[in-house]
Amino acid sequence: MNAILKLDRRNFLRLGSVAGGGLLLGVYLPARGEDGPDSVAVELAPNAFLRIDPNGDVTIWVAKVEMGQGVRTTLPMIVADELDADWSRVRVLQADAHPNRYGRMMTVGSSSVRNGAWTPLRTAGAAAREMLVRAAATRWNVSPDACRTENGRVLHDGSNRSLAYGDLVEAAATLSVPERPRLKDPAAFRLIGTSIPHVDTALKVTGRAQFGMDVRLPAMLYATVVHPPVFGGAVRSFDAARAREVPGVRDVFQVSQGVAVVAANTWAAFKAARAVAIVWDDGAFTMSSDDIFRHFAERAEQPGAEARNDGDTRAALAGAVQRIDATYEAPYLAHATMEPMNCTAHVQPGRCEVWVPTQNPQGTQSTAARLTGLPVDAVTVHPTYLGCGWGRRSLQDFVTDAVEIAMKLSAPVQLVWTREEDMQHDTYRPAVHHRLSGAVDAAGRPVAFHARVVASPFGGRGGGVDGNAVDGIVNQPYAIPNQLVEYMRPDVAVPVGYWRAVGPTQNCFIMESFIDELAHAAGRDPFAFRRDLLGGDPRLRRCLELAAERSGWGSPLPAGRARGIAAVEDKGGRVAQVAEVSFTGGNVRVHRITLVADCGRIIHPGIVEQQMVGAVVAGLTAALYGEITIERGRVKQSNFHDYPMLRMREMPAVDVHVIASEEEPGGVGEPGVPPVAPAVTNALFVLTGHRVRRLPIRPEAITSASGSYPGA
Repeated sequence: MNAILKLDRRNFLRLGSVAGGGLLLGVYLPARGEDGPDSVAVELAPNAFLRIDPNGDVTIWVAKVEMGQGVRTTLPMIVADELDADWSRVRVLQADAHPNRYGRMMTVGSSSVRNGAWTPLRTAGAAAREMLVRAAATRWNVSPDACRTENGRVLHDGSNRSLAYGDLVEAAATLSVPERPRLKDPAAFRLIGTSIPHVDTALKVTGRAQFGMDVRLPAMLYATVVHPPVFGGAVRSFDAARAREVPGVRDVFQVSQGVAVVAANTWAAFKAARAVAIVWDDGAFTMSSDDIFRHFAERAEQPGAEARNDGDTRAALAGAVQRIDATYEAPYLAHATMEPMNCTAHVQPGRCEVWVPTQNPQGTQSTAARLTGLPVDAVTVHPTYLGCGWGRRSLQDFVTDAVEIAMKLSAPVQLVWTREEDMQHDTYRPAVHHRLSGAVDAAGRPVAFHARVVASPFGGRGGGVDGNAVDGIVNQPYAIPNQLVEYMRPDVAVPVGYWRAVGPTQNCFIMESFIDELAHAAGRDPFAFRRDLLGGDPRLRRCLELAAERSGWGSPLPAGRARGIAAVEDKGGRVAQVAEVSFTGGNVRVHRITLVADCGRIIHPGIVEQQMVGAVVAGLTAALYGEITIERGRVKQSNFHDYPMLRMREMPAVDVHVIASEEEPGGVGEPGVPPVAPAVTNALFVLTGHRVRRLPIRPEAITSASGSYPGA
């Protein structure tokens, strides 16, 4: 049955009975910054978070989306472990979008487990377990304290009796929900901390997992959209005569973001799209990459908004024994997801249904409601598997295309962007220009750090400091007494957005490279220099020490190789890396990455290791190849021939060490990316004496002088 109750926002649990006598529990996870009264009306429908059926089957709905980070395995593990469920009888389902039932469904920022989900999910499982125990104790007329649970059963050792959960759910569903159920001692975890098989491995290896582009519906049509080639451009006019001659083409029409082509299959739509003659209004943006970085440099000459101001940095720099000044830059990066942007939509009278690989199910639901004029509860959004996200799929431009096209059709339609459209109409990781100054005293200690950060804001075009743009600089972990960080917003029309690891993905390269410069100026070993500055973060210090130990820092290497080191604290995770690098014949080769991570309590060690290895792939790709360049307002790159990825033959050995921790779970998917580039470039400095201050690494720009860092 369904029920309405008043739920205090500080509570996490909802309860109802399911048709057939099952037990239904849910989790209330308020969105960050949620406002409203202390109590809210909540409808309990049979689509909440946890259900136990009379036959003993357990169904767990996952309200985050799966894009390779393993949430369809790890989140149910948390609930099932506290429940003491029989894992072989656990079924995992993806939750459809809902405005508030699951709290914030956005899957970004390595936040699926951290940011408070860990305890609520444990609480949901523990509450259900406690209710089942009470139901069994009542039936046996014994104390609940005399009962225990194991593998989907309640046991009373004193009488050697036991009952399966399925036999107890009807009685348990009539009980009140415990406000503070007793959570397990972590020593009693059976699932958490183990590398059990992923729940969806078989689906993926057999091709049965449904990604966005796998969706197939009766009578479905296929579409693509041609977007303006210049940022800020628009359609002036178009001629679709040649496009309509392509076999299978059904229609060509304008949508808000360009010209749509609808056909009987994707390939006909792609072919016809190339045949549409479009006259564009290119708008006012005509900058090229050189213009953009020149503009950044000009902005860096001016004072900016203060993001951090400790001590008297300017005075410390003026009186320094040794001062270092440097300019660092990083380019725009595309997401280049394996699966191009796509979305399937069907708009019918009074309702809209969407199948989409999105990181933002609720945003998709709101977008479709706004475009169609329907109420939100008339829009159903089915999140599919994502063929990579990295923040790109939190946006709604591709959803807008699909829904607008579907509104003009009487059949469902699958929109797929071509790889070229995807590459040239991304929201790019911001390009950055950092003007840095630092100083060390006579004892070799850093006494001052000044950064002027020029980067387009991740969060729009408002005033003040953009927190993401300075993340990794303003909160760098080293104990330097005088620090001044200023932020300047450039005026550039290139659209930017979140990329894997967000701000630290480029800022860690810059910060960790400059820390190496200060270590060199002080005549110090770069590992020891960092270690001595990390007294305030013992967890990161331990990562650094273990990375040095496991990599053999300071021990001899084969001729022509060197080591570089870098570390980061990002989204609650700490990661240190040592890269072993050679530079021969103009080629940069990374032979080994030693990676040590402290990400708090680990749910699934295998997934953590997989995520860290994947992070190294992402970080190396960006360091060696990643660059989007602009020519008169448009992106020059169009596909993987001119935006290359790391090849298998280039992959180094990755030695991952995860530190056991009882701290709250921290981020995993992103913290492994930022240290890769600086670990590599710091090693290159040891080999060549050439400091890489702009990415990607240009081997032709590296001179073959002799490096002088000790210990590496």
